[in-house]
Amino acid sequence: YDQIWLGSYMSGGVGFTQYATAAYTDDILDNNVYYDVDYINDKYNGAANLGTDNKIKATLDVVKDIATESTIYGIETYEKFPTALEDHFGGSQRATVLAAAAGVATALATANANAGLSGWYLSMYLHKEAWGRLGFFGYDLQDQCGATNDLSRRSPTIFSAAMET
Repeated sequence: YDQIWLGSYMSGGVGFTQYATAAYTDDILDNNVYYDVDYINDKYNGAANLGTDNKIKATLDVVKDIATESTIYGIETYEKFPTALEDHFGGSQRATVLAAAAGVATALATANANAGLSGWYLSMYLHKEAWGRLGFFGYDLQDQCGATNDLSRRSPTIFSAAMET
């Protein structure tokens, strides 16, 4: 497990981190995503179901709503199970699991990968605000720097309302 932790934490970001963390954290990621799917389907009229006609427009408000709900649910779940909280020490696995659930949920609802990444990075910030850190020894830098690069070009399909002047 140390190799998984070191490998995922040192590589950082969205890529390899999920290769090992999803398996290592067992049912926790699944539980969060199932909750998120139910939340999205209830609030946004089945937007997490299969299909493309039922998706909601990727706006900043939608990303904030889904990613925040997902992250808060995940934090509350970790606090209910202190053993899992302790096992995912330092914050690296916790931050990644919460961010992955938020990113998956946002992308499912909007069918937009950039919205999913925005949900991922918002979750990282929310996690840090809630628990004071994402990791330790300053290695949480890579978990905070992605949001600035997420929308490196203007896109008419995502956050268009926020970009209008």
